[in-house]
Amino acid sequence: MPDAVRPDALRPDALRPGAARIVLPARISPAAFAGLEPGATITDLGGETMGTRWNVRVVLAIGVTAASIQAAIVARLAEIIDEMSHWAPDSLLSRFNRSAGGSETILPPDFAHVMAAALKIAEATGGAFDPTIGRLVDLHGFGPVPVDHPPKPEEIDTALKASGWQRLTFTHADRRLRQPGGLSLDLSGIAKGHAVDAVADLLAEMGVTHALVEIGGELVGRGVRPDGQPWWVDLEVPPGLTLAPLRIALHGLAVATSGDYRRGGHTLDPRTCWPTANGVVSASVIHSSALVADAWATALTVLGPEGGLALATVNDIAARFVTCDEGETCEHITPALASMLAND
Repeated sequence: MPDAVRPDALRPDALRPGAARIVLPARISPAAFAGLEPGATITDLGGETMGTRWNVRVVLAIGVTAASIQAAIVARLAEIIDEMSHWAPDSLLSRFNRSAGGSETILPPDFAHVMAAALKIAEATGGAFDPTIGRLVDLHGFGPVPVDHPPKPEEIDTALKASGWQRLTFTHADRRLRQPGGLSLDLSGIAKGHAVDAVADLLAEMGVTHALVEIGGELVGRGVRPDGQPWWVDLEVPPGLTLAPLRIALHGLAVATSGDYRRGGHTLDPRTCWPTANGVVSASVIHSSALVADAWATALTVLGPEGGLALATVNDIAARFVTCDEGETCEHITPALASMLAND
């Protein structure tokens, strides 16, 4: 499984002393061990979605086949893409972006859930995360249409005036979203996290309570492995940097990482419409929700180690920043993450 984190089946007691730091959930659910069969087989499934890959590792429940899980996941992800893809011209999001000023769209439950969370996190981060930067993304060529030159200052000014999460009016009770005119949504910083949660929830509905779900490097772990161990994952260390491993027990937890070390400077600061340049190589967030982890990781990358660390601390966000300044690599861990580290 690629990108920000990689699953690893090694038991922590098999590691060399001091070889890795262990991150544990605050609570282990006793229900996770009910009916556990130590000899059960782990089934691996996967496919393509959202410009990347999805992968799941599951312990099949009685009467549930790998083929039925594969088909259900493919259908579930297709629903999310049909609603929220910035790349599909006929998606509901794309149709909203083209809608007339003053018009209203009744969002389906998935879209409404993501929009409510996006606006809440936009407010909490002071706009460091903003779901309304579709025009800004397109100007830089990070959207579906490539560009052959950097945006001009006047283009930036025009796009900024048409953007801004404060311009949106969303009524959660009836899932009504108003287009203020010229505003373009881009949910790429949160929709993938929602998709990870949605697939994990789908598996639970199918009776599969032990699973590891990954889409493009963002993961959530439910239940445990057949041997009673949690789903262990290591935060990836950006190439060329040296850090002590950080191993996470994904039991009722999700992790997402944002960073420019794979695709170059593609993280835009919504407040300026320019790529971030604050020394952050990657920002990882651990949370019970992959959706929340996804959006906060993006916001913390934008805010940088100083502002991001302060805001994450106030909001009790478990996060790790990796920075590189003049060749010096530094790791910054929030108090919420430090409290999850296992004692030696």
